[in-house]
Amino acid sequence: MSAALIVVALLLVAAAGTAVVATGDPARQAITLSAYGIVLSLLFLVLQAPDVALSQIAVGTALVPLMVMLTVRKTKK
Repeated sequence: MSAALIVVALLLVAAAGTAVVATGDPARQAITLSAYGIVLSLLFLVLQAPDVALSQIAVGTALVPLMVMLTVRKTKK
């Protein structure tokens, strides 16, 4: 892959990670964490690791934010 494409993907990952950290509300943080998972899986695709990208989509984009949302919901009650 092109080095410029890798740099762009890394910058997107850095921006998405910063957005997750900067978000204060845990419910909104779970949503930004899901977006971070998508951007991270794109980085893995750029780095030619499709199996890792699929795992990231399944776990980092769907499962972890769902667990965070359920935990936030349970602790607010």
